[in-house]
Amino acid sequence: MAARRRNRQKPAPVAGPVEIPDAEHELVIERVAAIDVAKATGKVCVRLPGTSGHRVSRVWDVAATTGAVGELGEQLASLGVGRVTVESTSDYWRIWYYLLEAAGLSVQLVNARDVKNVPGRPKSDKLDAVWLAKLTEKGLLRPSFVPPAPVRQLRDYTRLREDLTRERSRYWQRLEKLLEDALIKVSWVASTLDTLSVRDMLEALIAGERDPRRLAELARGRLKTKRSALIAALDGRFDAHHAELARMLLDQIDTLTAQIGVLTARIEQLIAAMDEPDRGREHRGGVPNVAALTGDTAADVEPEHGGDGRSAGFDISVDTIAECTRLTAIERLDEITGVGERAAQTIIAEIGLDMTRFPTPEHLVSWAKLCPRTIQSGPISRAGRTGKGNPYLKGALGEAAAAAARTDTFLGERYRRIVKRRGKLKALVAVARSILRIVWHLLANPTARFHDLGLDYHTSRAVTERKIRNHIAHLTAMGFHVTLEPAA
Repeated sequence: MAARRRNRQKPAPVAGPVEIPDAEHELVIERVAAIDVAKATGKVCVRLPGTSGHRVSRVWDVAATTGAVGELGEQLASLGVGRVTVESTSDYWRIWYYLLEAAGLSVQLVNARDVKNVPGRPKSDKLDAVWLAKLTEKGLLRPSFVPPAPVRQLRDYTRLREDLTRERSRYWQRLEKLLEDALIKVSWVASTLDTLSVRDMLEALIAGERDPRRLAELARGRLKTKRSALIAALDGRFDAHHAELARMLLDQIDTLTAQIGVLTARIEQLIAAMDEPDRGREHRGGVPNVAALTGDTAADVEPEHGGDGRSAGFDISVDTIAECTRLTAIERLDEITGVGERAAQTIIAEIGLDMTRFPTPEHLVSWAKLCPRTIQSGPISRAGRTGKGNPYLKGALGEAAAAAARTDTFLGERYRRIVKRRGKLKALVAVARSILRIVWHLLANPTARFHDLGLDYHTSRAVTERKIRNHIAHLTAMGFHVTLEPAA
């Protein structure tokens, strides 16, 4: 009830009508086409002006092959189609989007959830294609973000690396389960199974060694101090069938590790090739610095010697700009608290290096589904769910936020301030949102550098009068009369 009363806020008085400009994709287009995608074919609908002043729809089937889609692109170009809408059905949309884009057409990909037909109307592929075309010509569809080809290639490598990493973790879990069946409790003594000491012990067990004392002698580093615990943990019933299965699991792990290494090397090459054209590029509008982030964000973004990142930050020497532009995008993102090299590679692969697609950091945060949906009706306003978003991007940001929450930095303090009143999950989402806002500023301005605001940022910026007013209100509510006198 208390939360419901807080949300019942009186609407702000409006002096007059508010003008809301249309977005670029909301312009009315005379000649459009839409494709209802399936696996083998696509239902194509073209909307054209008719001779009698009415609109005319032409619907036909096109096979989902390279030759047929290429001919469709030539036909649509000859008809003067201004925009083509493709429904994002599974991965079947790719052949349509790639080939029509290569034909020089303006193609937009839309989420199938956003283009559902009006309830109560008949449902068929032909009617869906016509409805999609009508929405396209009136500019009622919001296009999805499809990165350019180099970023799509990089994304394929990073996503496969993430999938193989998860698959390798599953094999480690299967190996631990096998050792439990063999009564080998080495995972209880060692921190993980992928250490060199445990690997040597497993290789010795597979080779036929069963004496726990000799196996414990293979320990390295700090694990040597746990010799007695190792002897007890290695005293099990490891037989021939355990050895055969362990050999298979270790071979699979080694193969996946090698493949992950190859993917990582290829990812570094692709990012270096993408980052090279952007080196030395100034911030949009010719301003060589990013304005300081406000209190809702995680840190200032400024040149390395750019003062506090505010008004003084715009006076930057040429040497400072040159020093900043020598750093790669990965190196500048790696400076963010909680973001490592691998997380920076995943972030770049998912959003690219060109931030012109996202006019503001709020647009990027909204696309990533890291901000709650606002639901307002009359005087009642509440927050909805954040949504699914990009799972690979949200996974990387979530890991970075969890790492930053354990640090004595602005991001760590931000997590601890929010977790008290909103819980752990919402606090992590808030920190992830702050990290993504910083990423936008760093990628939008190649001369910007990350600068942590410090652990005491909120306390040092607290308004004295507000603190006094809050303390007086609390003491008054407890039944005290407060008189303030300045300290001597």
